Amino acid sequence: MTKTITSYYLRGLHYLGSFLVLLVLSVSTYAQSDYTFQGTVTGDSGEPVPGATVQIENTNFGTVTDIDGAYVFQANLAQGNYTLVCRSLGQLTKKITLDLASQTTIVNDIGMVTDILNLDEIVITGTSVATSKRQLGNAISTVKSEDIAQSNSVDLTAALTGKVAGALIQQNSGNPAGGISVRLRGVSTLAGSSDPLYIVDGVIVDNSSNGVIDIGGASQNRLVDINPQDIESIEIIKGAAAAAIYGSRANNGVVQIFTKRGQAGKSQLTFGTTLRVHERRKEIEFNDFPFVFGEDPGTGDEVLVPTQRFDYYDDVFRTAVGTDNFLSLKGGNENTRYYVSGSYLLNEGIIKNQDFERYGLRLRIDQVINDWASLSLGSNFSYSNSNDVPNGGIAASYGVLTAISFNNNITDPNKDPVTGEFPSLGGFVNHLDALENFDFSTNTKRYIGDLQLNLNPIEGLDISYVLGIDTYTEQGKAFIPPGTTVGGFGNGFSRRADLNRFQINNDLTVGFQKKISSSITSTTSIGGTLQYEIVESIALNAINLVPFVQVSTGGDLDARGDSRSEIVVQGAYLQQTFGFQDKLFLTGAIRVDGSSVFGEDERTQTYPKLSGSYVLSEENFWQGLNNIAPLVKFRASYGEAGNLTGIGPFDRFTNVNVAGGSGLLPSTQRGNLDVRPERQKELEFGVDLAFLNNKVGVEFTYYDKKVEDLLLNRTLAPTTGFQNQRSNVGTLENNGIELLIRATPFANQDFSWTVTGIFSTNENEISGLEEDFILLPGSFGQSAVLNGESLGVFYTTYTATNPDGTPLLTDAGLPQRDRVGRDADGQPVGALAERVIGDPNPDYTASLINEVNYKNFNFRLQFDAIQGFDVFNFTRRIGALEVFGNSDLFEQELRGELPRGYNGGGAAFSTFDRYIEDGSFVKLREVSVSYNTAVESLGISRLSITLAGRNLFSFDDYTGRDPETNAAGQSTVRGFDFNEVPIPRTYSLGITATF
Repeated sequence: MTKTITSYYLRGLHYLGSFLVLLVLSVSTYAQSDYTFQGTVTGDSGEPVPGATVQIENTNFGTVTDIDGAYVFQANLAQGNYTLVCRSLGQLTKKITLDLASQTTIVNDIGMVTDILNLDEIVITGTSVATSKRQLGNAISTVKSEDIAQSNSVDLTAALTGKVAGALIQQNSGNPAGGISVRLRGVSTLAGSSDPLYIVDGVIVDNSSNGVIDIGGASQNRLVDINPQDIESIEIIKGAAAAAIYGSRANNGVVQIFTKRGQAGKSQLTFGTTLRVHERRKEIEFNDFPFVFGEDPGTGDEVLVPTQRFDYYDDVFRTAVGTDNFLSLKGGNENTRYYVSGSYLLNEGIIKNQDFERYGLRLRIDQVINDWASLSLGSNFSYSNSNDVPNGGIAASYGVLTAISFNNNITDPNKDPVTGEFPSLGGFVNHLDALENFDFSTNTKRYIGDLQLNLNPIEGLDISYVLGIDTYTEQGKAFIPPGTTVGGFGNGFSRRADLNRFQINNDLTVGFQKKISSSITSTTSIGGTLQYEIVESIALNAINLVPFVQVSTGGDLDARGDSRSEIVVQGAYLQQTFGFQDKLFLTGAIRVDGSSVFGEDERTQTYPKLSGSYVLSEENFWQGLNNIAPLVKFRASYGEAGNLTGIGPFDRFTNVNVAGGSGLLPSTQRGNLDVRPERQKELEFGVDLAFLNNKVGVEFTYYDKKVEDLLLNRTLAPTTGFQNQRSNVGTLENNGIELLIRATPFANQDFSWTVTGIFSTNENEISGLEEDFILLPGSFGQSAVLNGESLGVFYTTYTATNPDGTPLLTDAGLPQRDRVGRDADGQPVGALAERVIGDPNPDYTASLINEVNYKNFNFRLQFDAIQGFDVFNFTRRIGALEVFGNSDLFEQELRGELPRGYNGGGAAFSTFDRYIEDGSFVKLREVSVSYNTAVESLGISRLSITLAGRNLFSFDDYTGRDPETNAAGQSTVRGFDFNEVPIPRTYSLGITATF
């Protein structure tokens, strides 16, 4: 049975408010009561519903059900018609018409129905004040703590994979803290970040992937600092139509995270420990043919020379073990509630000598000051350390997996037993040498804290203030000792890089709710924000090191960098919502922002929002259809939001050289006083439906969004004296659909089965660029931006073909690149031709989640699918060259299955379309079995034992390790595979006990 769980904080307010009001009222009603109302509230499977509010509508008479679902209260009422209303989290609101006459004892047993789409759930994100989802004109997704815990993921964002319609969440690397890319309704920028805005308990938090040392393209995101076990719920809004009140930072959507809080009553101590085992899911084909060609590099039949081949990959991979432990204590009374937790995580990587370690401590105190004021204080400290191994991507010369691609596997890589030295494998590092002698690590100290004040001085008026702080220091070091086999760094290499970030947000919100008449309600919100951010980084590289010295002063300074920047954002908004008879809701809002990074002539940006929802099923004429479709809701919204991440802190300035110095900025870039944030305009339509006595729910959304004023470096004419300028040029359009279907085919007290299906599409197109095409960094010049095409398509040379589509071969029988013309013999001539040869943007994503509960057992199964996207298998391309010759493609040439020279530099190596592969996959993402019970003799109120697996199987035709990984990390470039660590198959056994 699906159960909606929102934050304990909101639930506490709900219960506390009900008790305080009803306690006061009951004192007077006992003396003057004429009617007694009583009964029992049960769920759709017959179980009692405790904590439900039962109230006479439009009066102050009511109560809250006890642990058995029973209620009783008195009311002094005149005879006539009234409505009894019952509300409970996770259940649809139930209304019963009463005709009060002479009988003074009114008995009503109320059967409630599960709110399968959670429309009566209270949300905050995008609304400024707590609002039920039925009032919203936009889609909002909620992920609860149980879903996060059962994901078996050590990373919070990875735990969301497959659970949010319209969200493409991919893990770029199988590193123990590998980076995660989150795209809500497609990519919304070229030069900036496509990550959504993350908010934790009101604190705007940073999720950068800094990569202070070069370990490849998959650096960790900073949300890895947050322990998933501390999360109560997550709310996700995916577009500008809902995110407009967040202004210039909400172009990519908003993810708001609510952590666990204390509760009044007996203290609860919870301890949990999990053991995880990670292993390589798939081995790729490599050349194990024990021959090489002779000396003559011609194209005829050549003599094969015997050789021995080695499995280099087996040298670097391992079965890894990890442990995850946490301890929490929560409790309190009606005035003071607390939650404190500690955690320790050790996650080994499947690459040898690689691991991620994290310590965490969290504290939350909620204090009621008086009957109209409360205070909340939250603190979270974390320390993490990554022992890294350069493993691919852009770490070309010293990456472990990269080096294997660039080395033929015909040399024994092990140490010489006499000298103890590793043999050179041909200019790139010996992978065993790197594993044993390299020292790459990053440690991060982080603090996230908030102070929140809530005031309710008069009925309907809510004033809240949030002071949020997020600060961390990230320190990285890289050390390659002298005498190693790495080309270019044989005399040693040292790097030290530090990054410090401090950001603070001050948010004041005033909300006023008023019932204008018996059928019209009004909610007015006004708010303001002041945000400040400072980032400082420094890095030093040294080469030619003195033996046994790792610091940069022990060698020749090779490179240095020092950067400091400050950003201020200030904004204000006004939002007004009207509700009519609890079935029609209209909302309008406007946000005004200013920022220090905006151009001098663009310092103020305005973002409007308009939305509406209509609950058709609340109409009187629909009541006869409730058994067929108890819920029919239509919604629509329009909004605008901005993205300032594409503007650097100094892009509005032009560099000035002083006294022959280099100045602060690149002398080739011209400043732009008119630079402004990218602006997204989104229109969204949707419908929410429930069928079959609310056993089947459907959410459908169509969106169309246009991002204007795209930011990129525009090429300038040489006569200007500059090469480029950060400018607003071009438009990016996205449109798609989001479909969620959730059903509970069967449910009773012993057994329930819930199935959820999610299907999403997204199409995007670039227009308005001044240049023919722009190559994106991070893909060796293969990903590009072109007018009329999707973002990041593969645009490069391709194979010349005959009219029937077969390869047009040379006289030697080899493939060749096409050119702009053909000679008399039909052979390509002239300049090389280029075209789009692949698209990394998927046609659709889907997931299927089944959850079965039988008595004390819980079973969960989740499949994820990403279909219709291309991957550039650059790993296979490099290994196909004869100079390296370690891939299965070159083995085909050795075996005579392909003509000699087929994989040469001028033939198939440069016909890139040969390495474009279909990356479509279906993954068994999550599977778990849990047993839950109580052990009263030990004081354990709940004991849970869980056996789980993650990423167990992938059904795909991709020849590489994993079509989901991406060498370009969290950048705009997608689908580029070059020796990333594959996402491992994970098994886990966990035990959680609550005392």
